[in-house]
Amino acid sequence: MSQTGQETGQEIGPGRGTGEHREQERGLDASPKVSDRVARTTCYMCACRCGINVHLRDGKVRYIEGNRDHPINRGVLCAKGSAGIMQHYSPARLRKPLLRTGERGSGQFREIEWEEALTLATEWLGEVRMRDPKKLAFFTGRDQSQSLTSWWAQQYGTPNYAAHGGFCSVNMAAAGVYTFGGAFWEFGAADWERTKLFLIFGVAEDHDSNPIKLGLSRLKERGVKTIAVNPVRTGYNAVADEWVGVTPGTDGLFVLSIVHELLKSGKVDLDYLIRYTNAPWLVIDDEGAADHGLFARDKDGKPLVAERGGDKVVAYDKKGVKPALKGRFKLADGPDGGREGVPVFELLARRYLDASLAPEETEKTTGVPADQTRRIAAEIAETAFEKEIVVDQPWTDMKGERHDKMIGRPVSFHAMRGISAHSNGFQTCRAIHLLQILIGSIDTPGGFRFEPPYPRPVGLQPKPHLGPNLPGEPLQGPHLGFPEGPEDLLLEEDGVTPVRIDKAFSWDAPLSAHGLMHMVISNAHARDPYGVDVLFLYMANMAWNSSMNTAGVMKMLSDRDEDGEYVIPKIIYSDAYDSEMVSYADLVLPDTTYLERFDCISLLDRPIGEPDVLADAIRWPVLEPDRDVRGFQSVLLDLGARMGFPGMVKEDGSPRYKDYADYIIHHERKPGRGPLAGWRGKDGDKTGRGEPNEDQLERYIEHGGFFEIELPENTRYYRHANRDWQEWAVEHGVQDSIVENVFQLYLEPLRKFQLSAEGKVQPAAPESHREQIIRCFEPLPDWYAPFEGEAIDEGDFPFHALTQRPAAMYHSWGSQNAWLRQIYGTNPLFVPGAVCDSAGLKDGDWAWVISPHGRIRVPVKRTDAVNPKTMWTWNAIGKRSGAWALKPGAPEASKGFLLNHLINELLPPKGDGMRWSNSDPVTGQAAWFDLRVRIEKAEAPDELSLPQFPPQENPLPKPPENVTWGKEWTR
Repeated sequence: MSQTGQETGQEIGPGRGTGEHREQERGLDASPKVSDRVARTTCYMCACRCGINVHLRDGKVRYIEGNRDHPINRGVLCAKGSAGIMQHYSPARLRKPLLRTGERGSGQFREIEWEEALTLATEWLGEVRMRDPKKLAFFTGRDQSQSLTSWWAQQYGTPNYAAHGGFCSVNMAAAGVYTFGGAFWEFGAADWERTKLFLIFGVAEDHDSNPIKLGLSRLKERGVKTIAVNPVRTGYNAVADEWVGVTPGTDGLFVLSIVHELLKSGKVDLDYLIRYTNAPWLVIDDEGAADHGLFARDKDGKPLVAERGGDKVVAYDKKGVKPALKGRFKLADGPDGGREGVPVFELLARRYLDASLAPEETEKTTGVPADQTRRIAAEIAETAFEKEIVVDQPWTDMKGERHDKMIGRPVSFHAMRGISAHSNGFQTCRAIHLLQILIGSIDTPGGFRFEPPYPRPVGLQPKPHLGPNLPGEPLQGPHLGFPEGPEDLLLEEDGVTPVRIDKAFSWDAPLSAHGLMHMVISNAHARDPYGVDVLFLYMANMAWNSSMNTAGVMKMLSDRDEDGEYVIPKIIYSDAYDSEMVSYADLVLPDTTYLERFDCISLLDRPIGEPDVLADAIRWPVLEPDRDVRGFQSVLLDLGARMGFPGMVKEDGSPRYKDYADYIIHHERKPGRGPLAGWRGKDGDKTGRGEPNEDQLERYIEHGGFFEIELPENTRYYRHANRDWQEWAVEHGVQDSIVENVFQLYLEPLRKFQLSAEGKVQPAAPESHREQIIRCFEPLPDWYAPFEGEAIDEGDFPFHALTQRPAAMYHSWGSQNAWLRQIYGTNPLFVPGAVCDSAGLKDGDWAWVISPHGRIRVPVKRTDAVNPKTMWTWNAIGKRSGAWALKPGAPEASKGFLLNHLINELLPPKGDGMRWSNSDPVTGQAAWFDLRVRIEKAEAPDELSLPQFPPQENPLPKPPENVTWGKEWTR
């Protein structure tokens, strides 16, 4: 099958193979005409954002394959990407703007014209903006245009904006950025070509799947061992060479036990720690003082270190200093004279050499045998220090010192949502980073590598905006960011009440860099800290799989107050498909599919670069919509212009941007800095910085929908301390200035919050939060038990329950896709064999699964590839009857189910008069995976999962009995 690899629109003619005459004799065409043209764009079926070739014939999509020239997938494409055809032609696609006519949740609507829809939205949003802009809550789901949506919310003036990261990944992002200026997930990768030992923690196969698959195949080719740490052995964990079936929520304790073993045997990279981390920095030891536990600093505010072999303390960056890593030192210089300081490494060694972290002790909690923990620690040490990699590549560090070589510790790590979705996830992520740093394997040959534009330490990150929310005025800064102490919280004048509806950047969740989307509806319903007048959601299925306490949230969305009015007065929702959330909206703005619009995968948002490549990409409309729908980003710009947002109108009041494509080309955050890095400047000859180029999008389309530039060889490692990288990054618009990035083993912002909880500094934490902050905000990576497990009787709820992401689905997007449904149409509960035996369960039986919050009835399947205390199911397969254009009796609705019904957004009461959020107390990350349950055999003569809800009406035309595609090309 021949194809064009380069030109959009080029016809693909029939080719002829060596067996042509034999195939003709059989009446077969070995190389039929595939397509009239090939459109190269970017996939949207998961977070990889792979390059795809969309084959079009007779104005329709014939098939989709991977783009071999694309830097992310190199032609590899997964089932989700190939099935994008059925996402585009799904019967669940919305067709026209909708205005609710029945009760919320009923699915009863009438179609309206776009002008009526936009006029209504402008009236609802505009009135609130001119009266009290914080009464708009604007939150988006797993979209990939957050640089635009966040800017729109700033222009509106509401403090209440965030995307889905608060219930998905914020622990991973925040822990990484605060610790070393990067993160796992899509912001870094293993050095696939050089690593000699690879460990994965909580990694599911739906995110970043093609790069990981490509990487794992390289490791397999080279015979590199992979160790998988996960309670469930599926996907990547099943193909790993060793599986560690850890008890959910104890990964951090397992990692710290490995740290214990490495310190005990002296297997740490002291030179790396001295050069690139705050291990030598002196911590003030003055019990009772207001700065106890903070860094000792000189008069210029620079942290101090002690010179080795003497008593002199100097600034950490003094040229030629050789700092001590242990001891106690008089702080003779600066404001701290007369007191004593202790190096971070001394505190670290004391903490992690404690006998409580010995493998024999941690085994009791983690379930990982002591000998396995000890052996893995030994393998890490052996690989890091006896299989050292040396790359003959000169580079210059931040002190101006020239190095002839790049030294590598070839152990690499990767971690994802299984780590992040716990109430101790922030500290667990920090523990993994501690382990990487101790062996010197971050951004060194063979280790974990930054992907441009990372590293971006806290010094390069914004802080959440502080200031009044004035009617009709934009916010003066970004909503989200990285606080460095209690002084950066978003609180009312009383120093306690949160400014934001989700309580982000308050005492509830101080470092909530992605907001707390899972708390928005429940807080608005409780009017705590206040109610909202308009809830505006984009692609966020909060009435189903994106909410804890799903049934409760559905009720909150439809509840009325004592006056008979809805508690949340108006709900505007945009999506491409008839999801469960659509039925709860008052006004629905139908989005396009990803093949019908422009999208921008920007360095301002979630970049697609690989470690050696700076890259960004677009999607573009390879097909025109056959329905009356509009791209949400263009709709936002239209609404902003109608309301007169300063950044979205010209001086005469006319729209500044005619649509999203126009915005992508012409919008500048700073002079010369726009959404896309490629082909900038009037002639398209500039990268990163340059004035707008009218032909920029055409250049992207000609190049396969993406831009890439390879990094110079001397910038590819040690980017946290590499001046060559810093200068290149500034030149190409990746960052505005050269910024030092010292890895923070000891995180001073956490200690500042502890001091506020100890009542030693202002603002002081309220009494209600002090115990939790003191306990959970340890400045060295720590482990504490997940909150839900502590709040319940383990005898009543002895088991853990969690979800895994299947490779063929992503969030809930794929479960209305006719092709992908054939892979996962239902989702049994996988139960450990011993638990099945004790409960009298066998394959095909039904069971009640009961949590402190509720119970569900589900089909059961036995498994032994799981932690013995854990049961699990596939995520987001279950659907509400009538949604997604599925028949009311579809298997997803009749047998499929959600664990969400067992989870509450609030923890069980603990007797203090408060209901605490079921979240990480540092970041607000939703603690999906802390769920505790018991299981009992159930009768199910009707073979229906429970709970069931009344079918929502479908505002779409009746779908066909059978969804098929491509018959006309097989005749």
